[in-house]
Amino acid sequence: MANFFMRFPGGRARALTLSYDDGVEQDIRLIEIMKKNGLKGTFNLNSGLYAPEGKVYPEGTIHRRMSLKTCQEVYKNSGMEVAVHGLTHPFLEQLPANLCTREVLLDRENLEKEYDCIVRGMAYPYGTHSDEVVETLKRCGIVYSRTTEATHKFDIPKDWLRLPATCHHKDLRLMELARQFVESNWNRKPALFYLWGHSYEFEADQNWSVIEEFAEYIGNRENIWYATNIEIYDYIAAYEQLIFSMDGRKLQNPTATALYVETGSGVLCVGPGETVCCERQEG
Repeated sequence: MANFFMRFPGGRARALTLSYDDGVEQDIRLIEIMKKNGLKGTFNLNSGLYAPEGKVYPEGTIHRRMSLKTCQEVYKNSGMEVAVHGLTHPFLEQLPANLCTREVLLDRENLEKEYDCIVRGMAYPYGTHSDEVVETLKRCGIVYSRTTEATHKFDIPKDWLRLPATCHHKDLRLMELARQFVESNWNRKPALFYLWGHSYEFEADQNWSVIEEFAEYIGNRENIWYATNIEIYDYIAAYEQLIFSMDGRKLQNPTATALYVETGSGVLCVGPGETVCCERQEG
């Protein structure tokens, strides 16, 4: 039987994404670090909890939400994704169905207007959810939602609406996992490193060096695809639409995305709308 393995854009076997919550002032510094090292990610916002314009926080306040205007300046045209985090950051599974729907739908609608984009991603407030909440997300057009579960693995997600992460940036194994991700030979299945957290934690813990070390080590590498959460979701969803002939000699790409496949004879790029032939490799 022929062997086929998904590859990310450019034929890469590795992808990396970040996910940070709440729209706080420390995101400004985090984005600077990310851009310096070529990283990309998603910022999950509560559009009902922006700080009033001109708000001055008491000295020592760590969790400092930004105003709508500042958030637009920070995230718009940054190359980062904005995503739903609940209108007012409630425990969604504790709400009646209509209020849960309102939290998700209004947050999505607000963000789309405020950032001039289509919003389809999310992170659960507090990381909690239920089967009923997942069904609500589906009805609201949300295609993925991140939990706070840490797998310490690099597996491609199977359940995008119960999306786990590789780890939180506070995880004691962070750099061990980073080295494993970079140094392992991913000659078969592809690898996804998914990091999450809150940027205000770096200030609270006085450890900006954690994300700086991580970004400097893992960033700016030609063999890693740095992408937002939705970019990764969309690419994998497109790859799953590839059509394979019964003998494995032809591949058809019905999507508008160039897709990459590792075969026994190397990496094959199947362009949008293309049908290509490939050598069949046994074993």
